[in-house]
Amino acid sequence: MAEILTKSRARNIFYGGSIFFVVVFIAMTVHSHKYVVEVSTAGMELSEDVIRGKHVWERESCINCHSLHGEGAYFAPEVGNVMTRWGVMDDPEGAFETLKGWIEAQPSGIEGRRQMPEYIFTDEEIRGLAEFLRWADQTDTQGWPPNDAG
Repeated sequence: MAEILTKSRARNIFYGGSIFFVVVFIAMTVHSHKYVVEVSTAGMELSEDVIRGKHVWERESCINCHSLHGEGAYFAPEVGNVMTRWGVMDDPEGAFETLKGWIEAQPSGIEGRRQMPEYIFTDEEIRGLAEFLRWADQTDTQGWPPNDAG
């Protein structure tokens, strides 16, 4: 026999359901906060060099050509994992020297190839940019972008 939904039963279902979903929401919020705080995505500290490099990155609008972790333009290569691809992730001096050599060799002059503009940076700015890219490379992106990106 079908039960009739009385006014008091409807009210109890409403309040019970509301309390249940508020508790679920609070539990999910606490879990998310715990995950974000305990599982940091940063692999290295924000040093003065990293901050300097970020300022160079922004001042020169590198993101207008390059992407960083999939964000930005796709005209030039992804640089979120460039230090790993170059094999200098764990070598700050090697990262600096490799990036300095690359920047100083631009534009390459190869006909029909996309060219990076000529930039005149100080060694301090290049070191900062190399450290910023090393910092970005150590960010836990959960496997994105794939490390074989050219």
